[in-house]
Amino acid sequence: MHMTNTTTARFNMIEQQIRTWEVLDPVVLATLSATPREEYVPAAFRGLAFADIEIPLGEGQTMLSPKIEGRFLQALQLQPTDQVLLVGVGSGYFAALMAQHCARITALDTSASLCDMARQNLTKHAVSNVQVIEADGHAGNPQAAPYDVMVFTASSPIEPEGLRRQLNIGGRLLIVLGQAPVMQATLIQRVAENSYKQDILFETSLPEMINATQAAAFTF
Repeated sequence: MHMTNTTTARFNMIEQQIRTWEVLDPVVLATLSATPREEYVPAAFRGLAFADIEIPLGEGQTMLSPKIEGRFLQALQLQPTDQVLLVGVGSGYFAALMAQHCARITALDTSASLCDMARQNLTKHAVSNVQVIEADGHAGNPQAAPYDVMVFTASSPIEPEGLRRQLNIGGRLLIVLGQAPVMQATLIQRVAENSYKQDILFETSLPEMINATQAAAFTF
């Protein structure tokens, strides 16, 4: 089987970075294999598209590393009917991964230039079920809630107030909480009207989102 350099690099990314990080769901691995990550990376960094790094997108923002994208996608267990809120669209790559497995994604980002980049990338690859909106989503998108899935690609020191109430029953919220150097990727599920289940998936460290909710300062 003849592989191009790109195919080989993508294969190696999946085998060496993503699988070794306990991402074993065959649907997730197939999605990563079929989605051209290199075409969602700024041209200057195309050679690093499959490297285990966070690629700069400008304006202090970065792409998630491939292994985190894989872990996130696996944890979300997306369903074909899911309505998804994505906060932090980046280059559009993670939205493109999710879009293959859900009904619709609303993607919010505070950066006009990243919104433009993401829209262009998604349009170029005929991803039609993602709407990219320039908006601040640090507190979710309450006026359009509820959602089945909410995902944040940047971190927050504490869980923003009222976020989990924007979930449908059975809905999932995935957010990285805490402060550098140790933060926790946290999955919160709404199991009933007033009942939630919270799981810490793994430790990581992501840049803090714009206008993130800050922990109250201790006063003595």
